[in-house]
Amino acid sequence: MDYTPRWQKSTFSDGGEGDTCIELCAAHAAIRLRESDTPDTHLRTAPTPLAGLLHHIKAGGVRTTS
Repeated sequence: MDYTPRWQKSTFSDGGEGDTCIELCAAHAAIRLRESDTPDTHLRTAPTPLAGLLHHIKAGGVRTTS
């Protein structure tokens, strides 16, 4: 049986031109992540580490610099 991933865009996608969002896909007891502008590159994780990452981001734990 062939597996075709069903990618879901982040609700925080800016809706601008081009591919500017993170997408998630549930796949065989794992979660895959990718950026829309590089769809052939996937990161694979499990629900618990992903939940920890999201909690950290929501708490303001991730800072970016320009």
